Amino acid sequence: MMILIGEVTLFIFLFLFVIAIIMAVLIVTSIRSGQVFFPALLRPFLVLMEGFVKSICTFLGIEPGELLRFLIRLDNRMNTKAFADIPPSERAIFLPQCLRSAKCPAHLTPEGLVCVGCGRCSLGTGIPKMKSLGYHVFIIPGSTFIKRMVKQYHPKAIVGVGCLMEVKEGLEMCNRIGLIGMGVVTVKDGCVETIVNWQDIFDVIRIGIDPSSIPKDFDVSPN
Repeated sequence: MMILIGEVTLFIFLFLFVIAIIMAVLIVTSIRSGQVFFPALLRPFLVLMEGFVKSICTFLGIEPGELLRFLIRLDNRMNTKAFADIPPSERAIFLPQCLRSAKCPAHLTPEGLVCVGCGRCSLGTGIPKMKSLGYHVFIIPGSTFIKRMVKQYHPKAIVGVGCLMEVKEGLEMCNRIGLIGMGVVTVKDGCVETIVNWQDIFDVIRIGIDPSSIPKDFDVSPN
């Protein structure tokens, strides 16, 4: 019996090891080709064996940042259909306070920072566009504000903007609490005056919205 148990355990270990290698190769191929192969298989497997697959990917030459970007892209792709089915009035977008100017005059409130449209950064132009589609928009100093606003406003879907780790952790939080999450990664990290590609945000937030209801100049990026 002990020999049989040992053989079964070894078989399971080898099976999982082979599957992990296959998944890692699929991830590497997806990253290098710019396409996501078999997302429905990759996502649940990564939830179970993320650490192991990360190690294999690192061995195969994939940088941690590349892998994180891929995982965010994978989550976005898997959530797109469900996100599209939710009206903008039931969506919320969370922007990091590091996007604002270092001379920003906005004050912190129980709902985060409230933009006053001073013109010192692009938030003053970008936020009204998002609100015009029906979004709840928040500028937050930390993840605790996200949980608080979710409890207060009960959105069914959220868009999180931030650095790689912030977005990855935010999407994981969404999965835990049953929210549809979409992530947009900033193009410059840091704590002050970071930069985001506004077109990346606009591409996400208008998913599922009738194009005829979107202003023609909507895609003009804020200065």
